[in-house]
Amino acid sequence: MAKYAIIQLGGRQFKITVGDKFILDRLDQEEGQKFEISEVLMISDEKNQQIGTPLIEKASVTLKLLDHGRSKKIRVGKFRAKSRYRKVFGHRQPQSTVEVVKING
Repeated sequence: MAKYAIIQLGGRQFKITVGDKFILDRLDQEEGQKFEISEVLMISDEKNQQIGTPLIEKASVTLKLLDHGRSKKIRVGKFRAKSRYRKVFGHRQPQSTVEVVKING
């Protein structure tokens, strides 16, 4: 089993390994830029586990922002009975794709 970590990013928790790509809400970073996340909740490999209370001190994960995009469109409708009121509009959530470069800790 490879080394993995559980991080907290954007109000959500992700279980990641090196080389994983995942999608989350849009970040304020530039495309292609590397950055570190210090909110690491757990790190595990073949021999030992480190569990934070709630975070592990001096642990971080290096991530690389691959690109920005938008999710699939969802349709949202408003309706009022007996008044001929109907409105339908769409929404596409902005999101970022991130790749895990290194787990430090």
